[in-house]
Amino acid sequence: MNNRIAILATDGFEEIELTAPRDELRAHGVKVDIVSDKPVIKSWKHRDWGSEFSSDRLLDRADAAEYDALILPGGVVNPDLLRRNKKSVDFIRAFSEQNKMIAAICHGPQMLIEADLVKDRKLTSFYSIRKDLINAGAHWKDEPVVVDGNLVTSRNPDDIPSFMKKIFDKLKVE
Repeated sequence: MNNRIAILATDGFEEIELTAPRDELRAHGVKVDIVSDKPVIKSWKHRDWGSEFSSDRLLDRADAAEYDALILPGGVVNPDLLRRNKKSVDFIRAFSEQNKMIAAICHGPQMLIEADLVKDRKLTSFYSIRKDLINAGAHWKDEPVVVDGNLVTSRNPDDIPSFMKKIFDKLKVE
């Protein structure tokens, strides 16, 4: 298996939404890079700031062609900061143009809105951004995980087991 996954994040990502997928994928031999706009990023953990994490690759040097899939963790702050960064939006669009899996959880689908990838697509998310997705043309579902073509979306940390199962299925990882 030669899968290589990018996790795009910056300050304010929900810690478990990055660490659980990263750790589970790595445990199955998948190469996972934290891609960020800065060398060190700080997580959000429940209701307060969490741990700091080093980026494996800076966004300026990241190329979607080097990866098989992209994961977008949520957190309230993380997608709001990333969607202001043209390079992060272009990075996401490159995965879509190459028809590679983009998996977004919780508030992560806000990045799919910014990249113009939600119109007429079935998605889920954290309930507070449901209307944002609907207003952008998505068909929102209240389900633990929704797959529509190359997009895999999930609602919140409680759904991580279902989210990971779909990611593994799409990557054909056992």
